[in-house]
Amino acid sequence: MNLCDFAPEYIRSIQPYQPGKPISELAREMELDEARVIKLASNENPLGTSPLALEAMVSALHDVALYPDGSGYELKSELSKRYGVSPDQIILGNGSNDILDLAARVFLKPGAAAVYSQHAFAVYPLVVQMIGANGIAVPARDYGHDLLAMLDAITPETRIVFIASPNNPTGTLSPEDELFRFMERVSRDVLVVMDEAYYEYLPEANKPDSIKWLKQFSNLLITRTFSKVYGLAGVRVGFGLTHPDVANLMNRVRQPFNVSSIGLVGALAALQDAEFVQKSYALNRAGMLQLTDGFRKMGIEYIPSYGNFITFRVAGDATSTLKVYQSLLRQGIIVRPLGIYEMPHHLRVTVGLQSQNQRFLESLEHALGELA
Repeated sequence: MNLCDFAPEYIRSIQPYQPGKPISELAREMELDEARVIKLASNENPLGTSPLALEAMVSALHDVALYPDGSGYELKSELSKRYGVSPDQIILGNGSNDILDLAARVFLKPGAAAVYSQHAFAVYPLVVQMIGANGIAVPARDYGHDLLAMLDAITPETRIVFIASPNNPTGTLSPEDELFRFMERVSRDVLVVMDEAYYEYLPEANKPDSIKWLKQFSNLLITRTFSKVYGLAGVRVGFGLTHPDVANLMNRVRQPFNVSSIGLVGALAALQDAEFVQKSYALNRAGMLQLTDGFRKMGIEYIPSYGNFITFRVAGDATSTLKVYQSLLRQGIIVRPLGIYEMPHHLRVTVGLQSQNQRFLESLEHALGELA
């Protein structure tokens, strides 16, 4: 017997999460100039990092020999004031993925179950499988969550339901009234994880008042991230808001110092940078319009998106989609193939700067011409 054979089968059968291809990797593979490569695969902020956060992180570098504040006191205090919750309702994570992982570790075990939607974030089934629990993928409705079907899929063994709104990679949004009715109907012994990683990109009229629901629903966990609109993807800071009892359990399994000192000060400063957030939001709205106009002119089918990305369909079979993807790579454009999301005919592209969007559209038109 090999040592690895003693690992549980549910661990050995995990397919590791595949992140977007790095710029340096593509440049090596295709012998391209890194400066000419545009990465539109990982939903990063094309404006970069909040200037206030960048300044704060640079100033904090002289303290990196010291461990960070394991409680995250200052960041929790600011989040507490901003969202009107108590500090004991907040969990900090190494990105919001860490919060998803903590929830699975606390509430799942072999034999338990979790419910999520088809075409939803790949980390949901991953954290479920690593516990040895059963994942129940509910067929999507128009590429989005079918909340009624997800309610029906809950069994006595179900301990978690994952809901992403907006959803990655499809960009779909569950209406606020439907989300609220779901919370009213779901059993209180099932934790509902509402993943709001792209919340800041929503127009005000579409933002659910989900944080207020925490007072009514003790089984609600809301996750947010600093990786997207704040531009802190590289330092990995996320947070969860929930009932104090749930937060207490999750903090028991949280790794000590799971958020770096640089991440803590960066996130704290980013919260003050309303100008950067508004600029990022406006750029995304304009870029989304630029991309959808381009798709319509080329006759390309796409899924209307509420995030900072958009998913489009390549005509033909899955091989055609792969050929378009590879053509874009040769032209120095990195987008995201969606085969792992059961969407082999689709590609996802992050909204970039105006010049990046234009180059992507021109490269896409060239790729489709090659395919024809």
